[in-house]
Amino acid sequence: MNIEFETKALEELYTSGSTSDSNYKRLPKDVVKRYVKVVNYLKAARRIEDLFLIKSLHYEKKKGDLNGVDAVWINAQYRLLFHSSPDETGIIVNALLFEISKHYE
Repeated sequence: MNIEFETKALEELYTSGSTSDSNYKRLPKDVVKRYVKVVNYLKAARRIEDLFLIKSLHYEKKKGDLNGVDAVWINAQYRLLFHSSPDETGIIVNALLFEISKHYE
């Protein structure tokens, strides 16, 4: 899957494991490590349907206020939110990562 980062902070977290962005600099180290692992899962997936096979991700299409947003679990407390889009053949293979969200906050 093609991965793009909406913010520099998310890209820094992925590439270096830390960021100076106030939203993410206080994330626990285990969450950052798991975030990198989840992004690697997304990169390895050929299409969005491949994410259903990785049960620990708990992939879901959000509804309500987040209608149209995709989400996967980083851990039981944090979610990685992204927008997915299809390629020219209609298969969803592009993901724009835009937020690490603390669940229920």
